[in-house]
Amino acid sequence: PVGDPDAALALWLEQKDDLLAGREPRPKGPGTGPTIRTLANAFLGHKRKLIDAGELSVRSFEDYHRVCAGLFDYFGRDRQIDALTQSDFAELRAHLSKTLGPVSLGNTIQRVRSVFKYAFDSEMIAAPIRFGPGFKRPSKKTIRLHKAAKGKKMFAREEILSVLDVAGPQLKAMILLGVNGGLGNADLANMPLSAVDLESGWVNFPRVKTGIDRRFPLWPETIEALRAALAKRPTPKDEADAGIFFITKYGARWCRTIFEQRPAAEGEEPTFRNYMENAIGKEFVKLLKEAGVEKKEGRSFYTLRHVFETIAGGSKDQIAVDYVMGHADDSMAANYREEIDDARLSAVVEHVRKWLFAK
Repeated sequence: PVGDPDAALALWLEQKDDLLAGREPRPKGPGTGPTIRTLANAFLGHKRKLIDAGELSVRSFEDYHRVCAGLFDYFGRDRQIDALTQSDFAELRAHLSKTLGPVSLGNTIQRVRSVFKYAFDSEMIAAPIRFGPGFKRPSKKTIRLHKAAKGKKMFAREEILSVLDVAGPQLKAMILLGVNGGLGNADLANMPLSAVDLESGWVNFPRVKTGIDRRFPLWPETIEALRAALAKRPTPKDEADAGIFFITKYGARWCRTIFEQRPAAEGEEPTFRNYMENAIGKEFVKLLKEAGVEKKEGRSFYTLRHVFETIAGGSKDQIAVDYVMGHADDSMAANYREEIDDARLSAVVEHVRKWLFAK
């Protein structure tokens, strides 16, 4: 009504999140239920405790944080979670699919489900959220077709050798570890000095992502590169990094998650920013360009794990390959297998070495 401008303001405040996001405005619910903001704060607070207890990786927390931020942007922070409908989640999936591939979409959908499952498990809501049939992960067929369309995630041996020729001491050692034992970015950024025995030529280091035991022998070329990197290792700025093998020239880890609290305006709550600083990935891209290696979609430093897995499979000892990669094995045989002979591990990595350095 013209004579009641407060009513128009109240209607705008109720519907603005939907209108600005291009959605049809929906009722916010009875006005007493928990909001997306309340749920996200509680969920992320729970996950931070798991980090402190050593039960969750910082990388996983970053993924959850990104999902919660996405829920803020799409639904609005003050949207009540018990007022969300199946059509809301179907529209959310359609929105996500515009920018995410099938694999990333599936992972994001699973994390969204985890966030709302926490709401029920923690008794924030009386009944589980019904996502409906429109909020499912992409089928395996869709993922296979998408993967086939993108092409193989591989580097040719000539490309790897070209990058090694232009790499500095630390990056050269990291690249060799990626091909020698399938170590990824997080593994290298968190690998302690104690995990590497340059005298015996072995690495004993559980995979950072899963905590699964992993052990593999080092090539002579890798040992030489590690000695060179160690000789020029910068002094860490943080005491917590004193035992880490690879340190940037700025005295920090090569991959780290940074938490920032932004100052709040008067009367508003402070906001937080959480992002991953991946110096390994950035420097590797520079090396590809310097070496004249084509930068294709999907090919990054982590592709070296694909290289190791693919070439090592030619050794015909998949059990040993999985052990070096740090892959989980839930088979009955794995429950009875207490160790793997070092000769099998040596045969696997030597098979990859002959491929890379073949004359």
